[in-house]
Amino acid sequence: MDFLGEHQPEMLPGNRQLPPVQGVIEAPHGTTIVAVTFPGGVVLAGDRRATMGNMIAQRDVEKVFPADEYSAVGIAGTAGLAVEMVKLFQLELEHFEKVEGAQLSLEGKANRLSTMIRSNLGMAMQGLAVVPLFAGYDVDRGKGRIFSYDVTGGRSEELNFATTGSGSIFARGAMKKLFHDELTEEQATTLVVQALYDAADDDSATGGPDVARRIYPIITVITEDGFRRLGEDECSALARSVLERRLEQPDGPRAALL
Repeated sequence: MDFLGEHQPEMLPGNRQLPPVQGVIEAPHGTTIVAVTFPGGVVLAGDRRATMGNMIAQRDVEKVFPADEYSAVGIAGTAGLAVEMVKLFQLELEHFEKVEGAQLSLEGKANRLSTMIRSNLGMAMQGLAVVPLFAGYDVDRGKGRIFSYDVTGGRSEELNFATTGSGSIFARGAMKKLFHDELTEEQATTLVVQALYDAADDDSATGGPDVARRIYPIITVITEDGFRRLGEDECSALARSVLERRLEQPDGPRAALL
């Protein structure tokens, strides 16, 4: 970003000049991203739907990307700008590692992403906001961590779980009732599918598991062994097991009363 800022600053997302428009700019938007920690790591997942107004722009969009070996970014907001920002973020982390001979700390990665989001504030004010969720395994602390952002680049570290996007309020409600401190990796991946299902149940912009088209949520796990994306067979098995249980309990699993 420093190199581009010096030689071709107009290529940076925040410096692009948009033509004058009337009303809100219509562009494909990504929707719901969820993350949850468990002893030993963190799970980051997202649905596959992109919307443009009241239309489905794409049913199988990619919303979760590895940032480097031990971190990942889930995007919500204007899809085109978000993907470009993630690619630039990946390049920055790779460049730092090659120059310094060591990886940037997880805290440093979160701060750098905050700066990139802030540089897009001008576009966000015109309706082209990018609000990602950043998660990773902190090798220094030996645990998974989650960071959320607002459109101004404000950064907050989330405890236990976090959501962003149009269906986030429904997904967060599901995770709040189902989370506990002793989740296994398998339980954590099931939890994010349950949360995305609840989001799709109440938010039209969030896409649930599409068995007919074989479109399932993107689920990634980050542990001390690094970043891993679950394969289609694993995601399919998880989604189908949740769907089968929902035939018996349409509103999902019930949390125990105090």
